[in-house]
Amino acid sequence: MRLFLCFLLALLLNACAAPQLRGTGDLGLIIERAAGRVTLVNTTLRQPYARIDGLGDLSHASAVYSRDGRYAYVFGRDGGLSKIDLLEAKLVKRVIQSGNAIGGSISQDGRIVVAQNYTPGGIKAFDAETLELLSEVPAEYAPGKFSKVVGLADTAGNKFAYALFEGGEIWVSDFANPRQPTTQRFPAGNQPYDGLVTPDGRYFLTGLFGEDGVAMLDLWQPDKGARKILEKYGRGEEKLPVFKMPHLRGWSVAQGKAYLPAIGRHEVLIVDVATWKEVGRIPVRGQPVFVMARPDGRQVWVNFAFPDNGKIDVIDTLAGQVTHAFEPGKGILHMEFAPRGENVWLSARDDNKVLIYNTENFAKLGEIAVDNPSGIFFTTRAARIGF
Repeated sequence: MRLFLCFLLALLLNACAAPQLRGTGDLGLIIERAAGRVTLVNTTLRQPYARIDGLGDLSHASAVYSRDGRYAYVFGRDGGLSKIDLLEAKLVKRVIQSGNAIGGSISQDGRIVVAQNYTPGGIKAFDAETLELLSEVPAEYAPGKFSKVVGLADTAGNKFAYALFEGGEIWVSDFANPRQPTTQRFPAGNQPYDGLVTPDGRYFLTGLFGEDGVAMLDLWQPDKGARKILEKYGRGEEKLPVFKMPHLRGWSVAQGKAYLPAIGRHEVLIVDVATWKEVGRIPVRGQPVFVMARPDGRQVWVNFAFPDNGKIDVIDTLAGQVTHAFEPGKGILHMEFAPRGENVWLSARDDNKVLIYNTENFAKLGEIAVDNPSGIFFTTRAARIGF
């Protein structure tokens, strides 16, 4: 009996010591922009389970995920690149790779992490396992002249598309050989400021800050070069005050239409992605920043620049109009949908909270206390092109 009781005690102790099992598809992280910290969350339980400090300047931070969703790569404004293990809830490694950076991406095969940099201008490729520097592509658009890199996005075949702000070009770098990448260059227009890849991976688009319009490169037929679309997209002849330039990553494609924020205007533009022609406009209650589609495409949620950044408008894409409007909190900076869209998480920076809402009846489901939250990134991004 004594031996039997000892055996049961050993089993009990082993069970207590075993780590809690989690599925990576259930997880995500929230950027705490002022604290240099991330909060790890479970999207089904709608609760945090860990916080990780020591990540530097996260004032313009973003994150991408490994193919299996276990590791997050966080890109800080100070040039920091941090690898986080979501299952063990720990910082695996952190490197300072530049002086000023605003994001990055991960290759199609998940083996290369690429950071885009303002200072020095260019991109750098790292081994996703070790964060060893593999190669870099300086954004030298003319002899001795280097450009800020913006809009970096992964594309098929371990290639990355991005834009050069001062250089006025779109570059596509091929990392088939990660230590010796090759790059193609395409004229784009005056001061491209951000970029995106369409959900099917075919087109890379970059907005132009220095002129109206959008430059688009067909990645299936790059030999045709970049062409200009939406020539009236911008501030137009009437120079309107712009309180925050909307990111192109704030565009959404749903039901064959692209929904994008009108710059300086209280409108969301609708564009037919078959022709890339504007086909409609929807009035909203401020200057839109993010125009994000629910995964099924039935709804598009819109947040706004100051002074309307406490508001959210919800567009029903079938009705073609705003069908719900509310003010959930102060300083709504970012939104992220649960993997199948049944709820949405909103970062209310000035309330130090993340708010969670049911997307069908708009009932508030809960909130999480977070210090100055900004970006919310769920592991479902691991399986999406350009995310």
